Amino acid sequence: MDIQDFFVENPICAVALSGGVDSALLLWAAGTYGEKTAAYFVKTPFQPDFELEDAKKTARLLGADLTVLELDVLEIPEVAANPADRCYFCKRALFTRLTAAAREDGFPVVLDGCNASDDAGDRPGMRALAELGVRSPLRECGVTKPDVRRMARWARLPVWDKPSCACLATRVPAGTAITEEALDRVARGEEFLMGEGLSDFRLRLRGETALLQVRREQMELARRMLPVWQARLGDGEIILDDTPRTGRET
Repeated sequence: MDIQDFFVENPICAVALSGGVDSALLLWAAGTYGEKTAAYFVKTPFQPDFELEDAKKTARLLGADLTVLELDVLEIPEVAANPADRCYFCKRALFTRLTAAAREDGFPVVLDGCNASDDAGDRPGMRALAELGVRSPLRECGVTKPDVRRMARWARLPVWDKPSCACLATRVPAGTAITEEALDRVARGEEFLMGEGLSDFRLRLRGETALLQVRREQMELARRMLPVWQARLGDGEIILDDTPRTGRET
C-alpha cells in the first residue's frame, strides 16, 4: 500500500501536526489524496515556541484548519519524574487529549508522523499510539526519512530540510526530574545558538554543566560563540562534543 492508497481507504483523518517535516508531509498527503482533514497541535512545555509557529505556517500553506490544544504534561507524575519510559506516559496523555478533540470534531482516524526509519522497539511512545489506535501512514507504507524529505521537497513544503527537533525533555538525563526551570534553560540556550548560526545540534543538561553536541563541521563556530553565550545568559560550564548522535531520543 502506498500513501495515496492509504487515504483512499481512510479519507477522513485528523493529523497530529508537530511543526516538523514528517507531519507536514502527512498533512499535505491527507489534503491531496483524502476527502477531509484538519490538523491538531498539542502545546506542552516540552516544545520550543518555533515548533508551533512552523505548524501554523504549514497549516496556512496547505489551507488546513489548525486546532491548538494546551496540555501541561509536567502535572503528570510519571512524566515529570522522567523515567526511561517517560515518552510512553507523555504520548499517551498527549494523544488521549488530541484524539478526543478530533473525534468530537468528526474525525474518526488520527494520524501521527512516525516513518519507516523509526525503530518501534526503541520508542516507548509508539506503544501508547498503538494502544490508542493512532495510525502512522508513513511507517505503514514503508516511507523512510530520506523518502519523506524527497517527497516534501517535491511538494514544495518549506520544512523539507528542517533538522529533526526532539522534544526539550530529551535534553534532561533519564532519572533526573524535569522542571520548568530546566526546560527554560535549554530553550533559551538553543534559541541563542540557532540565532548565531548553529544547526542540527543538542544542548543537554548535566547538573550545573551542559553538553553541547554539534556537527563536526560546526565545532569552530561553537567554540567562538560560547564566550558570548555565557556572557549573555550566564549559564554554567559548557562542554563541547562532536560525537554523532545515535539511538533514540525519548
